[in-house]
Amino acid sequence: MNMQFSRTHLGIAAGAGGLLILIFLGFLHWLSNQPPVLARSDQRDPLTNMPITITMNPLRDRTIERIANSFVKEMRDGNCRQALARWEKKRDYRKKRADFICDSETQHPLISWNLVEWEDAPPLIILHYKGERYSTPSQDSTYKDLFSVTLEDKDAGWAVTKYDAFY
Repeated sequence: MNMQFSRTHLGIAAGAGGLLILIFLGFLHWLSNQPPVLARSDQRDPLTNMPITITMNPLRDRTIERIANSFVKEMRDGNCRQALARWEKKRDYRKKRADFICDSETQHPLISWNLVEWEDAPPLIILHYKGERYSTPSQDSTYKDLFSVTLEDKDAGWAVTKYDAFY
């Protein structure tokens, strides 16, 4: 079959292609101006009150997540004391809290984790994770629990200021 395209056909095709590109670029622009969490499910976990699912913005700035993940990796890799050393001041309640956290992390090592909620509370951001841990240091069984990493916007940038976990 010999099919000929007229200038009208080519103009319509070019116009439709241009319109699709314009719509796509408009969508990207809109998406780049949206918050990190695009949507949360209406259903919530009855125990934790966390949403069952969240939809993250693929164009979000991941700096906060990278800082939190780096901190959690330090904790997982056995560097808890170094990671929490910044919190400790003379006669500060956080030193006892840091000791408790590090002892608990040793007894219940973290295996994996994923982000389940992002909470904005300026100047803080609280990232909630569902983690899998070994039940005992002998690593013969596992359990899942929630933990959170709180970051604060300080002069030097984002810094982890709190870590909460249930062991």
